[in-house]
Amino acid sequence: MTGNPKIGVFGGSFDPPHAAHLTLARSALQHLALDRLLILPTGQAWHKQRILSPAHHRLAMAKLAFGDLARVAIDAREIDRPGPSYTIDTLREIAADWPGADLFLLIGEDQARAWQHWHEGAKIPGLATICIAARLTSSGADGDFQVPQAWKQRFLRLPMAPMALSATELRARLGAHQNVSPLVPEPVARYIEDHHLYQAT
Repeated sequence: MTGNPKIGVFGGSFDPPHAAHLTLARSALQHLALDRLLILPTGQAWHKQRILSPAHHRLAMAKLAFGDLARVAIDAREIDRPGPSYTIDTLREIAADWPGADLFLLIGEDQARAWQHWHEGAKIPGLATICIAARLTSSGADGDFQVPQAWKQRFLRLPMAPMALSATELRARLGAHQNVSPLVPEPVARYIEDHHLYQAT
């Protein structure tokens, strides 16, 4: 490894992890030439009203979804850390673990519109380059997030085809006993079936 290590940071509920998550991970590994990509399932999601699936299931599914990708590591620090999962805390910890590393935070278009409202959100571009994955809007068009001029150099867009796919849609399909192949990796689909996840009680 020459120069500063390039570390990707990809957090999310991964409830469940799906094809768009994998596409984003592969795009980041390729186009950012990352030395390591950390996948971080959320612990306590302060911004979500719904209750997430138990952390051990989401962690297991993340390992099944991303485990075969080279240079990828599943990082459980947000699950292990008490209290709400704040991106700023995670970035600070990773920066301390990898002194001098260049950090790249992977987010979707929908998250990009909200990042300034995150806990200490204005400090995030000082710690990591924010890499935005395109996402189709309800009209079928690319998202229209505009990077704040003051942070222009700290944002970039990842070249990947937008995918009209969401975990919310997948959970609804699974709850209705609909086939979700190939929208989720096969090992994840088997895990969901074996553990009867997303089924109405």
